[in-house]
Amino acid sequence: MAGTTPPITILGAGLTGLSAAHHLGDDFQLLERLGHVGGHAITLAEGGYRFDRTGHLLHLRDPGIKAWMAEVFDEGYLLKVQRKSEVFSHGRYTRYPYQANTFGLPPEVAYECLQGYLATRLRTEPVAPPTNFEEFCLQNFGEGFSKHFMIPYNSRLWGVHPSEITAAWCSRFVPLPKLDDVIAGAVGLNDRELGYNTNFLYPPTGIHALPERIAERVKAPRFHTAPTAIDWRRREMVFEDNHREPYRALITTAPLKSLVASLVDAPEAVRVAGEKLRCTKLWYLDVAARAPCRRDIHWAYVPEEKYPFYRVGVYSHFSPQMAPPGGSSYYVELASREAPDLETLGPEVARGMVEMGLVASVDEIEFMRARCIEYAYVIFDHNFYSSLEIIRPFLQEQGIISAGRYGGWNYSAMEDALIFGRAAAQEAREIVK
Repeated sequence: MAGTTPPITILGAGLTGLSAAHHLGDDFQLLERLGHVGGHAITLAEGGYRFDRTGHLLHLRDPGIKAWMAEVFDEGYLLKVQRKSEVFSHGRYTRYPYQANTFGLPPEVAYECLQGYLATRLRTEPVAPPTNFEEFCLQNFGEGFSKHFMIPYNSRLWGVHPSEITAAWCSRFVPLPKLDDVIAGAVGLNDRELGYNTNFLYPPTGIHALPERIAERVKAPRFHTAPTAIDWRRREMVFEDNHREPYRALITTAPLKSLVASLVDAPEAVRVAGEKLRCTKLWYLDVAARAPCRRDIHWAYVPEEKYPFYRVGVYSHFSPQMAPPGGSSYYVELASREAPDLETLGPEVARGMVEMGLVASVDEIEFMRARCIEYAYVIFDHNFYSSLEIIRPFLQEQGIISAGRYGGWNYSAMEDALIFGRAAAQEAREIVK
């Protein structure tokens, strides 16, 4: 590379990489292996319909990120949306979260859920802390809620049984309702939404507007550029044509597992720890319908195995610009981790959407497109924390900052990605002092 090499290199122009670039000012170079910014935060368009890579919604709580987004977007540009999410089971809808909204369920199901929950609250004998997510559910929600929603839904979401997942990850993302919430929800008196994502912001034309707006304000990336190896001993990146570029600090947003397995010639202990990291891919469908969605929801959770999907979201309810006039656009997240055969699966999905009352008939479906996210959900299994305790110190010693949802190997929201980038920029500055 001609001239002086910037002391900090960022790999990946997704939200974390772009945030790191913003917070570094001009003291960096940004490399992106694709030809566009955004990573998973992109929007595809076809036939007047628009699709993100499933639900990408912006929840802002951090004062610094809020102030930054106010600079990125003109006032009033982002749509302010009050969440409407429901659970579809036993042929009917109930409000989300399931564990605080049994009103409307078949009486025998509601009774089983409430009886199990109250048994946990009335328990007098001491209980050991949960060692896995299944135990967490049983201890906090009881057998009924666990049986009818928590266990089956999370098995479909994560692709593994909750007994394989540690309980340590879920304090933020799994709402723990109070007793009053559960009682009120049993008789239909809940007057508020629960959970971390009760409100969100959304660009009218899809989530890709977010990384595009950020990218307009930072130094342009070098597109179609990514190292094939990182020589940490010499602190150099190696590229396909065998040329090398030095780094003093390296921020990488590549998936941590692939970073350790193929980019970095890691010591054996680090390599073995990397092999223990687990994640699941996600196959989902972009679905276009030539009629409006018939139910006023943003997304619905589907715990029952008889449906091939576990969640359906309605892009065109995030913003009307996500579909042509009179139409609607959806994402349908599939429970199977195998590549779908749309010839057989498509009609099954369409029938399920009819049963859910989203479309009136299968004839309203205009097209479906199968998509895959290779790294979708990091699995917080019983090797998760011990593996990271080996990998992270090694990378830090080499001036490598692995950040983001996949670089940091975590489960997080879009604002978190921006926060991760800010933190990575601060850490990189410390390294190059």
